[in-house]
Amino acid sequence: MTILDVHEMTLIADYFVIASGSNLRHVRAMADGLTHDLEELRSPLHVEGYGAGYWILLDYGDVVVHVFREQERAFYGLERLWGDAPTVEFPKGVLAEQV
Repeated sequence: MTILDVHEMTLIADYFVIASGSNLRHVRAMADGLTHDLEELRSPLHVEGYGAGYWILLDYGDVVVHVFREQERAFYGLERLWGDAPTVEFPKGVLAEQV
């Protein structure tokens, strides 16, 4: 999992969270797990790509979560596209072990 601090680069969001799963079922399960874990705190404003499952985008306003199948993550290279954005260290344990 990679967290990019993009707040000085775009108005889209403050952070991009980028994660990947090994197959379509894994990608959907990761998106479902995140949505479930956060449901008491907040719901996504918008969800895209869930039906196909290759790249699921969960838009929480200030945080946009991208869950890719590994092949799509490598192809689209968001870390490369947003390469000037600093990465944020996430404490081990909470959600980091799941994503």
